[in-house]
Amino acid sequence: MGVFRVKARIWNPFKPENATEVELIVDPGATYTVLPANVLEGLGIKAMRITRLRLVDNRVLEKPLGEIGIEIEGYRASATPVIFGDEDIYLLGAVTMEQLGLAPDPLEKKLKPTEALLMKSIVYII
Repeated sequence: MGVFRVKARIWNPFKPENATEVELIVDPGATYTVLPANVLEGLGIKAMRITRLRLVDNRVLEKPLGEIGIEIEGYRASATPVIFGDEDIYLLGAVTMEQLGLAPDPLEKKLKPTEALLMKSIVYII
């Protein structure tokens, strides 16, 4: 898949006035969105827990995880998980894209709206 970037507005869900603009690399192979810890701390984002993350080289790291609000191209999520990452790491992960209802188009190198699935549950009585 070709690499591309998108602009996003992010904020602290508990203090929406604490907001900033960022440019994210679209990475559907990453589960979570990742931003530099200093950017998140500057917005007053607090870690909720430590999570284990497997890297492409099979190493496992533990990193803090918090929540941010995010808006990309008019699509908005009031809270999405975010990893407190290293300096200069700006990734848009799959969970956030799914919450926004967006998917990467590798040919056009942009995010496109998706259709959500709404399944009717079937109850079997035996």
